[in-house]
Amino acid sequence: MGYNAVAFLVVIGLFIGIVLMLAVGHYVGCRNTSTEMETARGRLTAVEAAVFGVMGLMIAFTFSGAASRYEMRRQMVVDEANAIGTAYLRLDLLPSQAQPVLREKFVRYLEARIAVYQLLPDLEASGQAVTHASSLQQDIWAGAIDALAASPSQATIMVVPALNQMFDIAASRVIASHTHTPPVILLLLIVLGLVCSLLAGYVMAGVKRRNVLLHTITFAMIMTVTLYVVVDLDYPRFGLIRVDFADQALKDLLITMKQSTGH
Repeated sequence: MGYNAVAFLVVIGLFIGIVLMLAVGHYVGCRNTSTEMETARGRLTAVEAAVFGVMGLMIAFTFSGAASRYEMRRQMVVDEANAIGTAYLRLDLLPSQAQPVLREKFVRYLEARIAVYQLLPDLEASGQAVTHASSLQQDIWAGAIDALAASPSQATIMVVPALNQMFDIAASRVIASHTHTPPVILLLLIVLGLVCSLLAGYVMAGVKRRNVLLHTITFAMIMTVTLYVVVDLDYPRFGLIRVDFADQALKDLLITMKQSTGH
């Protein structure tokens, strides 16, 4: 089952859970409205406000973290394109007989790097692309070292750091792609969402019956969509919120590299 199918089922399940909790809260509130003392109800309202406040803070901090990681991932795509482009240009410092093979490997490497993220959410295919890119890294490094043996020291100073930067940003992107909101935080958000729904249903006990359904559906939709957006923003290669547009920097670089090699 694909990511989008699982996400759809989770969203539907969360929506139903929120509606059920609202219904339970409303049922309990209707039973207690006539017998509950005004002072006790005022104290309960303070508790409700505190819980909703915690929920708001949790959503705000989680959304802020997800948004920061989204921007970081976008920037890292640009950084990788710059790093590969710089390393590719510095191949000019190597002996001319070693350049064609290395340039060809750079083209294949960039194709593999693009495929790593374009193939998502197919994890198996993406993993194969990662393995292929890692193999090409070793080939590029070995070829560059052999070429540098016959090059002046200035070439070594220029080429080696550029290759290191190119490989380092690839490793950093792997770590970034696995960095998400901790599952315990997501679980806490869901639990808080259900608790808030229960309390909201309790408060709605004083609402006219004809308005209960409208309030219930509206509240459930807002809560569900908000929680989904917070999570989806943290997985920009899987859901509706995407970072694929940033890959255009890599694709443009690939076109330039192919033109320079006569592809």
